Amino acid sequence: MVLKNKAYVLWFDDLKRNDVALVGGKASSLGELTSGTDVPVPYGFSTTANAYRYFMEATGCNKRVNELLAGLKDIENSDELHSVCKKIRRIIVDSNMPADLARYIGDAYDELAIKMHVNEPFVAVRSSATAEDLPDASFAGQQDTYLNVHGRKEVIQKVKECYASLFTDRATYYRIKKHFPQEKVALAAAVQMMAFSKAAGVMFTVNVATGDDTKVMIEGSWGLGEYIVQGTVTPDNYVVDKKTMKIVKKTINNKNIELVRLPDGGVEQKDVSSSRAKMPALSDEQILALANYAKQIEKHYGCYMDMEWSLDQNDKLWLVQARPETVWSQKNKAKNEDNDKAKESEQDNVTSSDAKVILRGLPASPGLVSGKVHVIDDPKDIDQFQKGEILVTLMTSPDWVPAMKKATAIITNNGGMTCHAAIVSREMQIPCLVGTASRGVKATSVLENGQTVTVDAKDGVVYDGLIQDLVQPKDEKPAQTPVKEYFAPTATGVMMNLGDPELAAKYADLPADGIGLMREEFLWTTYIHQHPLYLIETGHPERVVNELANGIAKVARAMEPRPVVLRFSDFKSGEYRNLKGGEKYEPHEPADLLGWRGASRYYDPKYIEAFKLELQAVKKVRNEYGLKNLNVMIPFCRTVQEAKKVTELMAENGLVRNEDFKIYMMAEIPSNIILADQFNQYVDGYSIGSNDLTMLILGCDRNNDTVSNLFDERNLAVKRAIAHLIKTAHKDGKTVSICGQAPSEYPEFTQFLVKQGIDYVSVNPDMVKTTKRNVAHYEQRILLDKATGRGLISSEDYTW
Repeated sequence: MVLKNKAYVLWFDDLKRNDVALVGGKASSLGELTSGTDVPVPYGFSTTANAYRYFMEATGCNKRVNELLAGLKDIENSDELHSVCKKIRRIIVDSNMPADLARYIGDAYDELAIKMHVNEPFVAVRSSATAEDLPDASFAGQQDTYLNVHGRKEVIQKVKECYASLFTDRATYYRIKKHFPQEKVALAAAVQMMAFSKAAGVMFTVNVATGDDTKVMIEGSWGLGEYIVQGTVTPDNYVVDKKTMKIVKKTINNKNIELVRLPDGGVEQKDVSSSRAKMPALSDEQILALANYAKQIEKHYGCYMDMEWSLDQNDKLWLVQARPETVWSQKNKAKNEDNDKAKESEQDNVTSSDAKVILRGLPASPGLVSGKVHVIDDPKDIDQFQKGEILVTLMTSPDWVPAMKKATAIITNNGGMTCHAAIVSREMQIPCLVGTASRGVKATSVLENGQTVTVDAKDGVVYDGLIQDLVQPKDEKPAQTPVKEYFAPTATGVMMNLGDPELAAKYADLPADGIGLMREEFLWTTYIHQHPLYLIETGHPERVVNELANGIAKVARAMEPRPVVLRFSDFKSGEYRNLKGGEKYEPHEPADLLGWRGASRYYDPKYIEAFKLELQAVKKVRNEYGLKNLNVMIPFCRTVQEAKKVTELMAENGLVRNEDFKIYMMAEIPSNIILADQFNQYVDGYSIGSNDLTMLILGCDRNNDTVSNLFDERNLAVKRAIAHLIKTAHKDGKTVSICGQAPSEYPEFTQFLVKQGIDYVSVNPDMVKTTKRNVAHYEQRILLDKATGRGLISSEDYTW
């Protein structure tokens, strides 16, 4: 029997959502829907990331691709980018699929035919990249999909073309800008039974125009759904209230073309009759059925969802894709709540008597700006676009991204809320209106080059000229004197968790008492990309020191004089192996979550030289950059002897504990709690990693969905462990913090921590203000309870 992580092909019902590393976001989500829900999903299988890597190595493509990418001098030069990517795709498409891999894919297709009782079924072959569809990096739509594919040979060919589509201009540009090295991104191909759509579309469990998560938003058009995503048609738009399950808004647009399947394979565009073009693509009953599926899927995943649906010739609804929504899920909804009703309204809401509305569109990405129009009809002219202009065009495609990045706002003739322009503008936070033609007027016909306009992408209108009191209302306070929020001082410090150094300046003004956890892993995957031992072997150890030091310094400088706690590297062997050159140095561990990680690496002769580079980086930040607010933390330290070895090694390399430099330790293993009285002699304090601690106390794999219902940081066993640690640490004057997810998710858990006397609570940036207020409230209640004798915790509750 082939191990799952070694297989070249896996069936949907063998896959779960946490199999992203094996088959990518799209295929793993199809597997989750198939195996974990009752939602109707067309069946199929997926090739794996392992198969892709085998193909790239066996054919020699990997080496040739790296050589071409290394020669790419200017990622913003669209001609150069296009030339390099075209060569890469040709190399992949012209390479012969290894015979054994071709056999695995072909045999799976034949088996699908048997399972579905169909001779040579028609399938969709959908690219599924391991870096796509993740909540923190939206690569949606960057790779290709092939519809109505027929026959064993053709399926194998389309899988290879999916591999090539990993290197389209747009996908390559996105990865480079998002700092994803090509070796870390693999391509799987989901081979799925075709749902022969008479109508299709997309669906969200949040209104992507407004961020209103009390609504389900559905878009639909005739034929296959690809024309909606591409922006070729402006689809119908339906909004359903989740609570009442009533359709609260219905916009029917002129859908005059459709993409349909051909009997012998492939697809073609057809005109839609004028009467049918103006008919709704869905009945009310079908709209509500889809909304019900959306609610089920959102509940199952526990987050906002982005889905694709199909209505077949027999009027059966299918869900053909589902993934976490990537824009509103990461925004602070509180900033937009005041505008929700206005965004849902069809009214103009003109606030100036001189404002003249010259255009209307769908508000795809909110914002209100003025600027000069630049109309571009042909993509070859995008290099003429200047920074700060308003981009006006028929519809953008991924090749337009370099111009879109320069735009103050974007306006398109066509498209719906999920077209390319809408998705990219929301990600880049650029005001955007789409589908102006569906509101009666084409933007490219009305607006002229050089014309000054005001774009209100909250209400979906464009005004002629600069409307000063809209862009900056007269009664608005000057930007340099914002109203400062008041936060009561607290005895319990509220710290912040941070990974990306680029966000440090953005979050520096939050009322955090410092950085309780800076994850070093982010610096490796974003800036370095290569295994430290590989860099040592190839003669470039200074790159590790410099890149780490620069990233750490950004955070320490932004937060100064508040303390910053850097956690040394805590990759697992599988994660280290994914860094360039890592395969040579890393073992294959069956359970690397419990393997060679954290402190056990630092003193190991096989890794010690790499750890010394981390120490040099810390010294550089403190001594050369003068940022003395930087302290460090040792992760996953199993024994007291390990703590002794690591702190002695640090001292030997010039990092000695003193009043000016603190060494902390993660408390995430039961031994850290039980032997805290002995660990105390080597550290200044602890930061509780509640995720790993809960896993190891309850014997519950935190990455395993099968037992996820048992994983709960609020379990009494976990609480007793934390209470014991705080008590034991405080006896020797050591501090205790917590940097796990629990305080961000459960306010009552924060209350428990405050009652136990924890010194600091470190939470995600979006929870700093809320936690600061909660802590102040809890401290006041505790003082009141002590004064009145009410609410005191029984000593038996959390005492061993």
